[in-house]
Amino acid sequence: MRRYLRVVDPDDLLPKWSPDMTTFVLIPGACHGGWWFEPLARRLREHGHQAYSVTLTGLGDRAHLMTASVNLDTHIQDVISLLENEQIEDAVLVGHSYAGMVVTGAADRAADRIDALVYVDAFVPGDGDSAWYLTNDAQRRWYIDGASADGLGIAPMPFFDPRSTPHPLASAVQRLRLVDPMRKFRRRDYLYAAEFPESPFASTYERLRDDPDWHAHALKSGHNVMKDALEELLRILLETVPTS
Repeated sequence: MRRYLRVVDPDDLLPKWSPDMTTFVLIPGACHGGWWFEPLARRLREHGHQAYSVTLTGLGDRAHLMTASVNLDTHIQDVISLLENEQIEDAVLVGHSYAGMVVTGAADRAADRIDALVYVDAFVPGDGDSAWYLTNDAQRRWYIDGASADGLGIAPMPFFDPRSTPHPLASAVQRLRLVDPMRKFRRRDYLYAAEFPESPFASTYERLRDDPDWHAHALKSGHNVMKDALEELLRILLETVPTS
């Protein structure tokens, strides 16, 4: 019996572009790399969309790039460079926790490439805000105590995934500067993790939940939304896909 080897073109394994395909850019929070969002990225690809799980400079497998100069502007440029190099248009930016700062900055500086914004239990800054300014005293103590070893990176909390790495302190204290803080996008969603004790994001949810420019959602989840509410997060992201 003859056996034939079938050669698979790698391009056949990738989702083919269609008018209904949406590109999601997933940005993890402090101390985390793209691995945190990868399970969600796989699910989005299964639904026929494109998804990029970003690892910001100085974190994860890019931890060797940590220097005193890595700040919020660096992380915003990471996302803008991805959008430009991959020629992404009409992206849905998704940011968890600290990455709300990055989402807002990238949306302000590369608005022509962005369609919608999703904040997953995250900061929603205005012009002149920083993560340090927006968070609560418990988180500020973590920033300072966590960076006490070298003054450079905020050490992961003990219960974080072992893949977590120190987060650049400068990115948490740098103020965000916006050119057009009132810019409109097709859709903006806020996901609040209602079971996060001492959440620094409760006031943000209270502010946005009755705002007609936002879709606000309260999740039965702790701050680790990927662990506690992956299916709900996936459902909401699929709702952000524009209808033809």
